[in-house]
Amino acid sequence: MVGNLDLPYESFPLAADLSQSLLTYTAESGSPTQDALTLLASWAATTGGAELAAPTDSSEQTESFGRADYRAHQTRAADLCAM
Repeated sequence: MVGNLDLPYESFPLAADLSQSLLTYTAESGSPTQDALTLLASWAATTGGAELAAPTDSSEQTESFGRADYRAHQTRAADLCAM
């Protein structure tokens, strides 16, 4: 819909369980990614958001998010190592 997004992230280990981390993704101010996210947010706000999501089984949705999250994390880590 809006093209590729460049979302750098930070990882914060959770004190209660060091095997888990909270990841925060941010778009740099004034970047094409920020513009794309603003556009997506405006679409969601004007359509109510619910109409954009295709109905799926919740386990399928969780599994899909996990794969996408892992790929994004892995890709960004590879970019950092290449620096």
